Amino acid sequence: MNSAGAINPFELAQKQFDDVAQLMNLDKGIYSILREPKRCVEVKIPVKMDNGSIKVFTGYRVQHNDSLGPFKGGIRFHKDVSLEEVKALAMWMTWKCAVVGIPFGGGKGGVIVNPKELSKAELEKLSRGYIRAIQPIIGVYIDVPAPDVGTDAQVMAWMLDEYEKIIGKKAPAIITGKPVEMFGSKGRELATSLGGLFVLESALKKIKKTGGKSGKDAKQKTVAVQGFGNVGHGFAKLVHNAGFKIVAVSDSKGGIYSESGLDINALTEHKQKTGSVINFENTRNITNDEILELEVDILVPAALEEQITEENADRIKAKIVLELANGPTTIKADDILAQKAILVIPDILANSGGVAVSYFEWLQNRRKKYWEEEKVNKKLSKLMKKAFDEVYKISQERNVSMRKAADIFAVQKVAEAIKKEIQ
Repeated sequence: MNSAGAINPFELAQKQFDDVAQLMNLDKGIYSILREPKRCVEVKIPVKMDNGSIKVFTGYRVQHNDSLGPFKGGIRFHKDVSLEEVKALAMWMTWKCAVVGIPFGGGKGGVIVNPKELSKAELEKLSRGYIRAIQPIIGVYIDVPAPDVGTDAQVMAWMLDEYEKIIGKKAPAIITGKPVEMFGSKGRELATSLGGLFVLESALKKIKKTGGKSGKDAKQKTVAVQGFGNVGHGFAKLVHNAGFKIVAVSDSKGGIYSESGLDINALTEHKQKTGSVINFENTRNITNDEILELEVDILVPAALEEQITEENADRIKAKIVLELANGPTTIKADDILAQKAILVIPDILANSGGVAVSYFEWLQNRRKKYWEEEKVNKKLSKLMKKAFDEVYKISQERNVSMRKAADIFAVQKVAEAIKKEIQ
């Protein structure tokens, strides 16, 4: 997903880790353990296509670290999936679980495929084939997959069914992000977006308290959201309902801008009809690059990696960047944003609501007791706000960016667990 010449995602993840390890004076042995994944598996998945031909797909499962608990991480179906990307995402998942304080380690999966080019029958065969291929290395207390880009609750339902066929018994806790009818958790669908909103609200409160330039009332703050998939769309809907003014959104085909604000419900209908947000009435079409550089209070990259780079970071005008995508900002861009005093709420904190509710789902499956959505959201709010406060405190005490503070907080937790294991 990175353009030619761009840094590969795993190098970015390692560089972020190196910087923090140095800041913390991390033990060399622990550094060596955490710099590389514990296990990388590549699988080949043959699928009989609708036309009778056999096509072989390449898939991966990377398990980064399980010192805090079972590996946890989504499965991505995307044409640009690579082993390097999956390794990066697995490492970020380790930090994400640690930051939000849940007993999981980091894992990630992916298949090189454009799911939009498959029929429903082909997608089902691929989903089941992937689980058959990785079944020996996953388990309720070993590695718990979930949906990610290009996969959804339906794909998880097929995968769960296939896994249960193989082991010959029910095991709903093996996969999270399932349909509620198959013992998925209520509130899971909007969890990442809602977690992002809780973190944003905490940030705005802190800025106000410390006498920062809160400018307008929080409710009149302008927001631009890059990416209108599950997370971006969910977030846009939530902040719109909370009274924020969304002036721009984009999807893979382009973006739209309206100074007076967008009606997200009407826009959702427009996208369902036309397949994109572009050409929405009373708006002007803009590019995915332009949306990043708009004069807004809050910029939300909710699409793919490496969107904010050293080339465009200087033109970012937002006061807060809330990273709902994984790795949307490069290292050099991070430094530029810090110099500009832009508050970047890093991905491992901002988008950890999804994995937090995945943990709730796993817990409910294991206990065979299920919660109402209100209870799920209440627990999520508590978890996210606590994580934000802890990271913000480190950021202030050590005079480092929120990203470095989140990384320090996470690495410290994992390092302590490793020490106890190795003694």
